[in-house]
Amino acid sequence: MISKFKKFQAQIVPNPLSLKVVRAKGSYIYDDKNRKYLDFVAGVSVCNLGHSNKEINNAIFKQLKKYSHVMVYGEFVQESSVKLCELLVNNLPNNLNSVYLTNSGTEAVEAALKISKRITGRSKIISAINSYHGSTHGALSVSGFEKRKSAYRPLLSNIHYINYNDADNLEIIDNNTACVILETIQGGAGFILPENNFLKKIKSRCEKVGALLILDELQSGLGRTGKLFAFEHYGISPDILLLGKALGGGFPIGAMITKKSFMNQFQKNPILGHITTFGGHPVIASAGHKTLSIILKKKLIDNTINKECLIKDLLVHPYIKDIRGKGLMLAIILKNQKIANELVLKALKKGLILFWLLYEKKAVRITPPLTISNLEIKKGCKIILHILNSI
Repeated sequence: MISKFKKFQAQIVPNPLSLKVVRAKGSYIYDDKNRKYLDFVAGVSVCNLGHSNKEINNAIFKQLKKYSHVMVYGEFVQESSVKLCELLVNNLPNNLNSVYLTNSGTEAVEAALKISKRITGRSKIISAINSYHGSTHGALSVSGFEKRKSAYRPLLSNIHYINYNDADNLEIIDNNTACVILETIQGGAGFILPENNFLKKIKSRCEKVGALLILDELQSGLGRTGKLFAFEHYGISPDILLLGKALGGGFPIGAMITKKSFMNQFQKNPILGHITTFGGHPVIASAGHKTLSIILKKKLIDNTINKECLIKDLLVHPYIKDIRGKGLMLAIILKNQKIANELVLKALKKGLILFWLLYEKKAVRITPPLTISNLEIKKGCKIILHILNSI
C-alpha cells in the first residue's frame, strides 16, 4: 500500500511519515499491524473532540439518511447549515452576525480578502511577517514567508508587511488600506502570542483609517486556547473572523464571519459575488454543529488551561528552551533543529505522534484533542522526555 501511495497519490514532501492508518478512536490512531499511536497533533488542530467521536458520527448518519448535496451554496434552505451558522453567531460579538460557509480555511481567507476590497473600495492589504494563511493564490499572497512564495510569483500586488507584536510603525496602515489580516496567535512562526496590547493597537489604528481587521483563527479557534475564540483573551472583536480546521469535527470546512451589511455586498454589482458548490454541505454542517455543541456543553474549554499547565509542568528538560502558545496550542522550542527532527521521528517509533511547524524549525507541535486525558498527557510527555534523554 505504501508503494501505491507514493506512486498514485501526489506527494508534497520527499519523505512523508507514511503511517498506514486503518482506524482511529479517541486519542489514538492505529496502523495495519494494530499498533496504536497516541495522537499529540489531532490532524493539525482539527480533531478537537478526538477521533471517531460517536456523537459526531451519529449526526452525520442522521443527515445522510435525509440527503447530502442538493444545490450550490445559498439557494436552498438546509437546516443543518442554518443551525451551524446560528450557533456560531449566538456565541460571537454582535458585529459578527453573518456566516459564509466554505470548504476550507484558505477559502475563507479568499472570501475575506475579496469582501474587504469591496467594502472599502481599497486594494492595499497589510499582513505580518512569518504569517501563514493558506496555499491558494490570494491566501499565499498575504502569507509572510518569502521562501514559500517566490516560486509562484507574481502573486497579488499591494501587499505590505509588519512585524508581529511591533506596534511602532503602524502608520503603514493608512487611508489606502483595505484590511489588516493577522493570525490571532501566529502558528507557523512558532505559536507566537500577541503581547503588550498589540491587537488592541492594531484594531485602534484600523478604526482610525477605516480599514478592516481580519483575524485568522483557523488553528486557534473552537476552544483550543482556553476560550471559544482566541481573540477573547485580548479584549477586542475583529471586523471579520475566519474559522476552519476544528469547526468540522474532522471534516473539511471553513467560515468567514462578519456583519450582515458587509456580507450583503456579495449579493449585488455583481450578484454571485462569491460562489462555492460544496460550501455549507449539509453532512459536514451537521458534523460542525454537533462539534460546536459538544465543545460548549462539556466544559472542555475550561479544562484546556489545566492541561496546558500539566504539560508545562511535565516537560522540563535542558533541551527544551521554551514552550510557547496557550491552552492546547503549544510548541516545544528545542535547542536546535536536529533535536526537533529526531524527536518527531523517534516519537513515531515509540507510539507518539508529534509534528513540525512550518517556519520555526526548532519547534515541535503539541496540539492534542481537547478530550485528551491527564493520564494520556503524562504518557506522551514521558515518551518525549525519554527520547530527549537518549539524544
